[in-house]
Amino acid sequence: MNSGSQIAVIGGGSWATAIVKMLCNNSKEVHWWVRNQTVLDHIKKYKHNPNYLTSVEFDTTKLLLSADLKEVVSKADILIMAVPSAFLKDALKELTVEDFKNKKVFSAIKGIVPEHNLIVGEFFNTQYNIPLENIGVITGPCHAEEVAMEKLSYLTIASQNTENANFVASQLNCRYIKTTVSDDIFGTEYSAVLKNVFAIASGICHGIGYGDNFQAVLISNAIQEIMAFVDVVHPIDRDIKSSAYLGDLLVTAYSQFSRNRMFGNMIGKGYSVRYAQLEMNMVAEGYYGVKCIHEINKKFKVNMPITDAVYNIVYEKISPAIEMKLLTDKLS
Repeated sequence: MNSGSQIAVIGGGSWATAIVKMLCNNSKEVHWWVRNQTVLDHIKKYKHNPNYLTSVEFDTTKLLLSADLKEVVSKADILIMAVPSAFLKDALKELTVEDFKNKKVFSAIKGIVPEHNLIVGEFFNTQYNIPLENIGVITGPCHAEEVAMEKLSYLTIASQNTENANFVASQLNCRYIKTTVSDDIFGTEYSAVLKNVFAIASGICHGIGYGDNFQAVLISNAIQEIMAFVDVVHPIDRDIKSSAYLGDLLVTAYSQFSRNRMFGNMIGKGYSVRYAQLEMNMVAEGYYGVKCIHEINKKFKVNMPITDAVYNIVYEKISPAIEMKLLTDKLS
């Protein structure tokens, strides 16, 4: 990689907005694809995203904005994906294997592609023939809202190609962002999916009325569940206590900005899944992720009582109070 490499951000939501903000600190040009032309016109004129993190003001002289995905992809060397996993396949439907030839793809998506039950890195590897060494993951612990406020935050950039990871890390690193690199693309990505599931569990328990004492037990069991699953799916030497795993779990399970915790809290208070989704008007990745993990785990058969409880509540429509009461006897 070299300083002249072109970077494109794919997506128009809060994470995409936060990543563009970070990149503008270090890059001369940032390509940005947003599907909605009205939103693009607003950004060009008023220098902020009208729908997400509206306080972030952009230096639009650095932004190359387009609603033409093929054009954006063709001009970039590195693509940072920030489209919710449930909509990723549809967003990319006009692209072919040839469009991704020689591209590096980094995923800032914390979910699984539902139609394939694949984490995002595996999806690009199998569907677009991108070598694993050209695939990376951008993970937390980091909420987009705190990036917007320029509060000190940490990111982990994972790739099997250290040069690629270091380059992307250097482009995101700034006064309020510190970066670390890792080679664990599978573990960090699966962990990012699971922490959303456990944040839903945390929210459900809060909505029902469980207190901080139980939350501590829930989350300490959750990190053990993450470790058990990722060690079976991709067994390598990793420190599950590091920020990319434990830190990301903690911030997602406890933060006021966690949309998955918010979603779970509404379910715990008696909202239906559908009404909670409509009320939030945001995507809770854990809703899709828990079903995919449930399906994937049919093969691996890892003991995952918290994941199973969230699945039973969200998809089998079992009473949150009853399911969580049963869960309390399975935790230690």
